[in-house]
Amino acid sequence: MKIIVDAMGGDNAPLEIVKGALRAKKELGVDLVLVGKEEAVREILSAEGQTDLSGIELVDARDVVTMEDDPSTATRRKKDSSMAVALNLLKDGRGDALVSAGSTGALLTGATLTVKRIKGIRRAALAPVLPAGKNGVMLIDCGANVECTAEYLLQFAYMGSFYAKRMMGCANPRIGLLNVGTEDTKGGILQHQTFALLKQASEEGRINFVGNVEGTGVFGGSVDVVVTDGFTGNVLLKGTEGVIKYMMKSLKGVFYKTAFNKLAALVLKKDLGAMKKSLDVNEVGGTALVGISKPVIKAHGSSNAASFFAAIRQAVNFVNADIIREITEHIDDMKLKAE
Repeated sequence: MKIIVDAMGGDNAPLEIVKGALRAKKELGVDLVLVGKEEAVREILSAEGQTDLSGIELVDARDVVTMEDDPSTATRRKKDSSMAVALNLLKDGRGDALVSAGSTGALLTGATLTVKRIKGIRRAALAPVLPAGKNGVMLIDCGANVECTAEYLLQFAYMGSFYAKRMMGCANPRIGLLNVGTEDTKGGILQHQTFALLKQASEEGRINFVGNVEGTGVFGGSVDVVVTDGFTGNVLLKGTEGVIKYMMKSLKGVFYKTAFNKLAALVLKKDLGAMKKSLDVNEVGGTALVGISKPVIKAHGSSNAASFFAAIRQAVNFVNADIIREITEHIDDMKLKAE
């Protein structure tokens, strides 16, 4: 398998990106296409002792998409940027998947315009897997589509179900619609319309819709996929990340407060480490752009080598799971009946 890497995207590029990619080559056996300023990439390869370049292709790209660039035009204006070149390589079949830690908006827009959506999919969605329980819980969408229709959310539910089944090990993924209450009548027009569509699809045996879910229930183990519009999903995602950081910081403060507490921390060190790892969003590695016609993974902007390696591992699993084929085969189920 060949993974295309945007070597210049992210806060710690290109050093951490290239180091993470090299680890993936060694441990996962993938071939790499490293896209970026060739001299900078070669210097890192040399410093890492990577003299054998078999299975590593270097593609020079002189420009970089920055966080200051307008996401809607970045890859079109900066055609020689590492992100734009990498997207074109994916479109042309020069690799099986693309991983980038660059601007989320630019990557989503570029993937939509260059690689294109799966035919029949109205909008691609950002679908992170949040730390919850054994398998996690997928949140779809988390920011790609601020304004949504009920049909978009219906398609998100289907795509999330396929992902959860093939990537998260859920035999019959439970779909929940994020709402302000669990009662069937809760929410506004969008939630009412979406609820009806999801309920119908569930009654037809196409998905397993379990009803509305409140924010407090997202991590309660009652759902595997949470469906919502991108605005609400992004608020939930960022709020969750903030709470986790605050909780871990507060917990650390408690254990460092007294000598007795420090001793207790030593006793619990292994368990605390396991808990911290289970809550670390970087362990997943990145977020799948679900609905794009070829696998694209958005790694965290602050990715270090370990988290970028995890993003590549996620890309490998995404390719092997063949989710795009399953979405394509079920497009007719995902359209409104009126069509």
